Amino acid sequence: MRASSKKKVLVFDSGVGGLSVFQEIHRLLPYMDYLYLFDNEAYPYGELDQDVLISRVNQLVSALVEDHQVDIVVIACNTASTIVLPSLRESLSIPVVGVVPAIKPASLLASQGVGLIATPATVTRQYTHELIRDFAQGKPVELLGSTRLVDMAEEKLRGQSISMNELKTILSPLRDKVDVAVLGCTHFPLMKEEIHQALDGEVTLIDSGEAIARRVKALLFNQEIEESKEEGAKKIYASAPPWEEDALNVCLAKLGFNPVQVYRHPGVLDR
Repeated sequence: MRASSKKKVLVFDSGVGGLSVFQEIHRLLPYMDYLYLFDNEAYPYGELDQDVLISRVNQLVSALVEDHQVDIVVIACNTASTIVLPSLRESLSIPVVGVVPAIKPASLLASQGVGLIATPATVTRQYTHELIRDFAQGKPVELLGSTRLVDMAEEKLRGQSISMNELKTILSPLRDKVDVAVLGCTHFPLMKEEIHQALDGEVTLIDSGEAIARRVKALLFNQEIEESKEEGAKKIYASAPPWEEDALNVCLAKLGFNPVQVYRHPGVLDR
């Protein structure tokens, strides 16, 4: 089968956290073509006005879908998923998959309590509290919102070491209160081992990556995918030159990606 006939998966995030979702999808579907786009020019999304966020994501994703004939879009960002999915699904004719904190599976596993580790925007959003109300099974849920954890994941992907003392301090509010914790930001699985260690190895960590991968597979196979024997292409784009670009590209190469390219499309995000 020619590479051009492979299904194309677009994974989108404000930063590199969505690479954790890409890894889960790629593990399940290694023979697809993958595009990754991160809107680092507007990072972090939790600080954006809602109308601005909707406009940015719709413009960037729609343009890349058109340019590359994408078959399915994965919005690998909790903030964008809770705000942008309705408008994006209305404007696109292809499937759009979002992410939400895995409150339900975590609650089914927990006997003591559930921790939700996320960004400040996610832990304060009404959507998150509705998830807890509807799916926490009556288990107590401890909320921990941290922007610093997102930055630490970005730093790790650029080869910088994580301070375990700092990580333990950030996660200390969960200590002795929960036995299951939800990684409610796609950045956090990138440092899952460190988070597990910082919680003394006694807390089960849950994220949405595997569930998203299964959903993508189900949607694509409904379109009668023809399997290939060769891995597909992997291209990564950013909305602005990324910081520590050389260090980032070293890590990206290990995941099979080309060096980051700045994505420019006529008329998109013009100011």
